[in-house]
Amino acid sequence: MSEEQARAGGDSDQQAGGVRSVRRAFDILTLLTEDRPVITLREITESTGLAKTTALRLVQTLEETGLLGSHPSGYIAGPALWRWAYLARSQWEVPQETRKVMRDLADRLGETVNLFVARGVSRICVAHEESPHPLRHVVDVGDEQPLWAGASSKILLRDASEVFLLRVAAASPQGEAYVERLRAWVTEAAERGYAVSSSEWDEGLTAVAVPVTGRTGKVAASLSLSGPSHRFPYEAVERFATALTEGAHLISGQGFSHPLSSAV
Repeated sequence: MSEEQARAGGDSDQQAGGVRSVRRAFDILTLLTEDRPVITLREITESTGLAKTTALRLVQTLEETGLLGSHPSGYIAGPALWRWAYLARSQWEVPQETRKVMRDLADRLGETVNLFVARGVSRICVAHEESPHPLRHVVDVGDEQPLWAGASSKILLRDASEVFLLRVAAASPQGEAYVERLRAWVTEAAERGYAVSSSEWDEGLTAVAVPVTGRTGKVAASLSLSGPSHRFPYEAVERFATALTEGAHLISGQGFSHPLSSAV
């Protein structure tokens, strides 16, 4: 083996090790949740399968960079995460005018209102206003759901190319043959101006969605209403779709755009 080949092989090994370390560090950080704001070294090793020495070395590095902080019971999110979260919120949070439209809809219609944008073969919730009912559908901001199911997906795929539809279908349990169903759903939603889904993604859940368009007239987001199916009889769906369409027009008129949205 030449010196150049040996050097290239060494660089490749270092890069692979670096990527692996980043992935392991990320796995540790994802153990922190609202329900578990403090994690112990034992929880880290048990959840990740890392050796104690490896986990301790990664934790120390995360502490040095401010991504983790020490706590009497273990480790908590560090100040660097707080800074990044603040930055992400300032860039990704939708305008207050949009939130007001969504809050008015949730109060008036009595169901949860969500705003989704397409990102790859998924859709991401970028804003939501919860239903006043104790029994309600909850999607947290930042949650990802697949584009192959749900009322919002049928809206977000309206301007999708055939190649992209095939990508979405391939990601579904049914495979590429599912593209025929997707195409039919998207066409139907475009013709009537709104989409409906029932138990397509969550069992017992019905959703109604309409398009929010950008300055170019293409779909920039979907505005949806969701809740238990028994509260979505046919006559209510028509009323919900009308109210959502009015709200979507207001949001579109505000010049809606979002940095997480990607073209389909």
